[in-house]
Amino acid sequence: MDIRKIKKLIELLEESGLTEIEIVEGEESVRLTRGGSTTAPVQTSDPVPPQAPPPGASGETLPPALDEEESIPDGELVRAPMVGTFYASSSPEAEPFVGMGQKVAVGDTLCIIEAMKMFNQIEADVAGTVVAVLAENGQPVEFDQPLFVIR
Repeated sequence: MDIRKIKKLIELLEESGLTEIEIVEGEESVRLTRGGSTTAPVQTSDPVPPQAPPPGASGETLPPALDEEESIPDGELVRAPMVGTFYASSSPEAEPFVGMGQKVAVGDTLCIIEAMKMFNQIEADVAGTVVAVLAENGQPVEFDQPLFVIR
């Protein structure tokens, strides 16, 4: 299911007096619930193990990936709206949707992010020229990770 459809469902849930909505399209389903439950939650998993200290807490240096944002060129960042796998083209044999120096218009497809066997097209929010492609084809991306710079 497309992320835009899910956002519309969230808006519908907020605007209406409904506390729960469930939509099923073929094998896909989305269930949204608003408000708290009246029963106490039951913990069925093991307790969370203690987390490792954050990088830099013990004097170690930050990994290079965290320093990369400093080298990102100026312009509008297009960020990943979800966690998934980045694909620059619709198939391995196809040309990438966009490349460095290419002009794009609002709504042009920039890439695809595969999340849970769903292929989600990521579109340009701004018009301009692609000055940087920050993700590699076939590599995992995190939520809000910069993917492109458009100027």
